[in-house]
Amino acid sequence: MYVTCLDLEGVLVPEIWIAFAEATNIPELKITTRDEPDYDKLMKYRIGILEEHGLGLPQIQEVIATLDPMPGAKEFLDALRENGQVVIISDTFSQFAAPLMKKLGWPTIFCNELVVNETGKIVDYKMRCEPSKLTTVRALQSCGLETIAAGDSHNDLGMIKASKAGFLFKSTEAIKAENPDVAAFEEYDDLLAAIKAAMA
Repeated sequence: MYVTCLDLEGVLVPEIWIAFAEATNIPELKITTRDEPDYDKLMKYRIGILEEHGLGLPQIQEVIATLDPMPGAKEFLDALRENGQVVIISDTFSQFAAPLMKKLGWPTIFCNELVVNETGKIVDYKMRCEPSKLTTVRALQSCGLETIAAGDSHNDLGMIKASKAGFLFKSTEAIKAENPDVAAFEEYDDLLAAIKAAMA
C-alpha cells in the first residue's frame, strides 16, 4: 500500500511567511526553508523579527485568512486521494494550517505547534519530532507502507530521498541543480502522472 507524503507551503498553498512579509512590508521575513536549511535557526530568526516589530499570532492569522490554495492544488489533491492515501507533512504550525486545510477539503496533516503567550506573542515553537519529515516517512515505512514524497525545499529532501519515489515540485533552480538525481516538476498534472507511474 502506498501513501503519498506532500509538503504544504510552496506545493499546495503559498508560502505563509512570504505572504506575511509582503502584507507587513518586512522583507526579512521572506526567508524560508528554500533559503535556510537550518530550521531552528530560521524560526529563532523569525521570532526575533516578530518581537522587534511587535507582531504576533493574531496578525499572522489575519493574513492567512486571505490566502487560497495555489491554482489547481485542490483538484490535484482530490485526484491523488482517489489513487491512495495522502498525508501532508509540513514544518508549518497547527495555528497556521487549519484555515488552509478547510479550503483543501480537510486532508490529513502532520505539523508542529507554536508556543504563544496570553497576548498572542509567539515565544517558541515545538517540533512534532526531529527531523520531522524524514522521521515521519520512516515511521510510515515501519508500518509496512511504501512512501512517495514531493516537496520544494531543503527540509523536504530527507523524505524525498528516503521514499520509493520522490520528486521536487516548484522548487528553486539552486535546489534542483544541487539534486540532479531528483525529478523536478512545475505542473500538477506532471507530478500526478509521475506519482501514478511510481505506484504502477
